[in-house]
Amino acid sequence: MRKYDVVVIGAGNGGLAAATKVLNAGKTCLVCEKHNIPGGFATSFVRGRFEFEASLHEFNGIGTVENPGSIRVLFDELGVSDKIDWIQLKDAYRLISLKEGYDFTMPFGCDEFAKANNALHPEGEKYIRHFFELCQQIRDAMNYLGASKGRPDPKVMMEKYPDYMRCASYTVNEAFEALGYPQIIVDNLNAYWCYLGSDGNNLSFLHYANMIYSYISGGATIPTLKSHELSLAFETRIHELGGDIWFNTEVTKILTDENGHVCGVRLADGSEVETRHVVANCSPHIVYGRLLDEKAVPERALKLTNSRKLAGRGFTAFYAFNKSPEELGLTDHNYFVYDSSDNVEMYKSMETMHENYGQATCVLNNADPNCSPKGTTIMYSTTLFTKDVWKDVKEEEYYKFKNVIAKRMLERFEKAVGVSLQEHIEEIAVATPQTYARYCGHPQGVIYAYESLPRDGLLNRIMMIEEDRFVPGLRIGGGYGERLLGFPSSYKSGANEGGRTLKDIEKEGE
Repeated sequence: MRKYDVVVIGAGNGGLAAATKVLNAGKTCLVCEKHNIPGGFATSFVRGRFEFEASLHEFNGIGTVENPGSIRVLFDELGVSDKIDWIQLKDAYRLISLKEGYDFTMPFGCDEFAKANNALHPEGEKYIRHFFELCQQIRDAMNYLGASKGRPDPKVMMEKYPDYMRCASYTVNEAFEALGYPQIIVDNLNAYWCYLGSDGNNLSFLHYANMIYSYISGGATIPTLKSHELSLAFETRIHELGGDIWFNTEVTKILTDENGHVCGVRLADGSEVETRHVVANCSPHIVYGRLLDEKAVPERALKLTNSRKLAGRGFTAFYAFNKSPEELGLTDHNYFVYDSSDNVEMYKSMETMHENYGQATCVLNNADPNCSPKGTTIMYSTTLFTKDVWKDVKEEEYYKFKNVIAKRMLERFEKAVGVSLQEHIEEIAVATPQTYARYCGHPQGVIYAYESLPRDGLLNRIMMIEEDRFVPGLRIGGGYGERLLGFPSSYKSGANEGGRTLKDIEKEGE
């Protein structure tokens, strides 16, 4: 029976980061992945003469070599930065909201973004600069909280970060109401809400403000060879460090000893691997409901897991057109197309199959002109379903429904942007929640893990990270971890759990 210091379940973003963190410390590590390639959602696929990006719209936290963002710093630490080439995106987003008649493009950079808001409101720049000052204080306060290791000086918090303390318990919509900004400024700042998969009545203002500030101040990038380049960079680094990745290898059981401590994993072929530490890059629903024996799961773990709400179930339509973006009239990379800027209303529409009115659409060629053959265009549009409505679709009607929704999304985009695209489709692929559930094993095809709620948001999870650890030797990272969903968050969460596992090993040695 093989033996490793740590076994990582799943070679998704979080699992790869956790394994690399462990291996950099000189420990032995095995990654078990049920598919034949690494990456999970961070991958690409080919249809005809086109290679499609599977999921990534834009990646924040990279910055530049001269002014690195937090993710570049992490990638430098893990030793993968030199294996990835980045393309810097020109503009932040184009927001189109039909109800309000909005159609404007916003740039990256705090100064540029602030000045661009003067076109929306006579004092737009003033409001945005005030918002960014608040964001900077929030970021500074979070850095101080991290440095204080959970024991901040209350006097320091009140004197240096008073606005952080004032808005700490606010949701996004509560905070913007209290700030009193003009509605068009609020609507513009709310454009990114779909990236966190929850509405403004539930999203933590601290979390959301920090995300916006990270995007606008540091810009965003994409990998030159699509997100699979990230996965291959981590795979290469893991092998460089002497780690093992077993593909086509599904973990069917996490084994525990008589004291309830992890003692190994069992694989689908019946073989076992000995270890005292597992990092699971998968849903706690799967970990506690399937991978662990019932006697090894504390009641509190079940109650917490069942109290959480599954977030958006993914639906993406991938298009390849036989015309260039210029010929098609597509001028931007990242489009947010909403029927309304009321995020609560839009989120509500995502509860149903036939009234889903929001989408985030990327025209990849406007970021990377070389991503497809000359004279062609790759575009992909994503929406969410916030309830498990696809379970009611009969097998014989599955293809009809997915094509109807893909066509509806494209028609909505055509109308909003004022272009004609359908007659130029050369290739099309559609991923439904069933596709995501089958490919990555996520319950109901969720792509945003657990929804951010006031009782279960970023800060809550960070503060409860140790209290919510129920099985000795087991940690859960990635999108289901304390930093919630998203590429950067998954890498951070995985690396954090890898670091905590190293401390667990050190304590056991003592």
